[in-house]
Amino acid sequence: MTDNELLLAISEMMDTKLDAKLKPLENRLKHIEVDLLENNAIPRLNTIEACYTSTFNRYKDSVEDYEAIKQDIAIMKKVIAEHSEKLQKLA
Repeated sequence: MTDNELLLAISEMMDTKLDAKLKPLENRLKHIEVDLLENNAIPRLNTIEACYTSTFNRYKDSVEDYEAIKQDIAIMKKVIAEHSEKLQKLA
């Protein structure tokens, strides 16, 4: 067996042993990542989604009311301006 073949064989043995030791760590890290997502990130995202959804529904249902209020305020401004002119003429 030549030196290169011997070095290659040693390298393959070390790689095999290293892979055998790293695989369980890799699997454990994946489980930790999944646990973090399932127990932390996803519930928080669900809470944020629920908040935005409820806010959207509240505003969606009252858009027509806002338009009516804007029209009423425009009319009130016009009437107040007219009344102010009339009151100034009387004074």
